[in-house]
Amino acid sequence: MEYDPIKKHLGKIFKRNVFTLRLFYFILDVLFLRAWYIHREIKRIALSFNKTDRITVLDAGSGFGQYSWYIARKYKSWIIKGIDIKEKEVKECSEFFSKAGLNNVNFDIEDLTEFSEPQAYNIILSVDVLEHILDDVKVMENAYKSLKSGGMLLISTPSDQGGSDIHSEDDTSFISEHVRDGYSIKDIHEKLEKVGFNKVNAKYSYGKFGSLSWRLSIKYPVSMLNFSKFFFFLLPIYYLLFFPLCFWLNILDVNVKNSKGTGLIVVARKK
Repeated sequence: MEYDPIKKHLGKIFKRNVFTLRLFYFILDVLFLRAWYIHREIKRIALSFNKTDRITVLDAGSGFGQYSWYIARKYKSWIIKGIDIKEKEVKECSEFFSKAGLNNVNFDIEDLTEFSEPQAYNIILSVDVLEHILDDVKVMENAYKSLKSGGMLLISTPSDQGGSDIHSEDDTSFISEHVRDGYSIKDIHEKLEKVGFNKVNAKYSYGKFGSLSWRLSIKYPVSMLNFSKFFFFLLPIYYLLFFPLCFWLNILDVNVKNSKGTGLIVVARKK
């Protein structure tokens, strides 16, 4: 079963114009539980700053640009920089944001293992990025250097409790681009503290409710699309039937304290 080719194919369909890409962002925000967690944490982090502060944000591994889009529209006085190693995605994001009239965002091609701008940012996002990079500690170190004093690093990544859909030694990752299947809370604490972060709060996401939602809303549809592209025409009917249940499962997941889960949400603060 392969997730990445399906993701890229859907991206091509929705990137045709501003309207369809806006729709794509909306679908990602509603469907993917990690977006629910990231949006909530961004709102919480925003409360720690004064409304008059000039907030700078680095979207480290910006991908399709959906989180830069969310922040740029919600916090119009904030300045956002999105960086990604993939030239095509950076180019498309730059063109789209320009057409959409959002002037508080810019995108650049950068390698996170080499990129740092000392004390330049109040907030750095790393959403489903670290599991793709072998030298993850170097990325954390560069993020620490790039944060201002009191700045925060927000991470979303798979956990070692079934992240990447790995449940036994015989399983292979649901996402072929991953170089590691997931982190333990202890592991990510140790790595972040090693590079200098003095306050790290890590908690599980995708608990029993979120994991069920993920299977129904992502895993099973992708499995069927891998089996036959004809299923693409049946997706609207499938989601009409199952999305209401997934929506309520997502609400439950973000509103309970998960004792375990296949994802991690981490907020690390710099002194």
